[in-house]
Amino acid sequence: MQPILQVPTNIITGFLGTGKTTAINQLLAQKPEGEVWAVLVNEFGQIGIDEAQLPTGDDLHIRELAGGCLCCALGPALSINLAMLLRRARPDRLLIEPTGLGHPTGIVDTLLSETFREAIDLQAMLCLVDPRVLEQPEILADPVFQDQIQLADVLVLNKCDLASEEQIKLIEQRSAEFYPAKQAVVRAENGRIPLSLLDYRYSGERSALFPDAHGAESKHDHDHDHDHDHDHDHQSAAEPALPQQADQPLRKVGRSGGMESCGWLFSSEAIFDPTRLYQLLSSWPELMRLKGVFRIGDIWISINRVQQESSSLPIAYRRDSRLEAISQQPQDWDALEQALLGCLRADQPAAAD
Repeated sequence: MQPILQVPTNIITGFLGTGKTTAINQLLAQKPEGEVWAVLVNEFGQIGIDEAQLPTGDDLHIRELAGGCLCCALGPALSINLAMLLRRARPDRLLIEPTGLGHPTGIVDTLLSETFREAIDLQAMLCLVDPRVLEQPEILADPVFQDQIQLADVLVLNKCDLASEEQIKLIEQRSAEFYPAKQAVVRAENGRIPLSLLDYRYSGERSALFPDAHGAESKHDHDHDHDHDHDHDHQSAAEPALPQQADQPLRKVGRSGGMESCGWLFSSEAIFDPTRLYQLLSSWPELMRLKGVFRIGDIWISINRVQQESSSLPIAYRRDSRLEAISQQPQDWDALEQALLGCLRADQPAAAD
């Protein structure tokens, strides 16, 4: 078998809720015909959601590192999973999506290491930014957020349809002050960015301001199940077994870097009332981020919440219902689970024998 050489590789980074997965979907839609692409996704929560939001196909390979334990995912687990993905997919391009709470330095170090020096051709690191972040001082002050922007070669000002012109122009003005200068600063709506952005080069001229901002803390502050090596290529071989009862979901809680996550995996037969479900998830207090996929009859929907902003869309995923929530504050997850169960329709199918 021929060695894997110089696979064009891009890191797509950005803080929680900036639209990274949506942007990757838009890029995948522009994939040249006949090319095979691979996507490596690292999620903070224990129950992976992004896989459900990515397309399927013989020319697309997905590998997921869920669990949010960056001290693991950016160490041996990243190298092992990256090597397996490259061997299996032999891709024409690789996209890497870190968790929004993740510092990109560890990924860059791995990609430029002796292990992957011949296999990987590191190209532009793209960072998605929501211009409305100017009104969120707690995020502006976050060292991980600052370094995601600092290290990026290309800044994508996403969600410009939701931001004011004043906010967008102010971000553009501040972006022009970076040195070395960004190779491109572009506006985008709904993650729609040109494929040509991937062909900008990784400069390697920028150093992190806070290289230990997340990793140093998470090494001493993590407590979760380590079921975060999910290799699926849209197969579920490594997924936990689905619950058999609609009202008895699997729940996993994780803590890392001062954040807490809780995820639920429901039986494929669980059917939710969409009105009650959306009202619950859009109003539950003190959540930084929430992503979920739910069966509401013969169709499934995705629910996405960033801070207090929520949206819902139909989705092609059909395997199960699942939810992941992230909070800076301790939550009563038992209460949220009971509220979720209260959103189940009364006419649930009987459990399989």
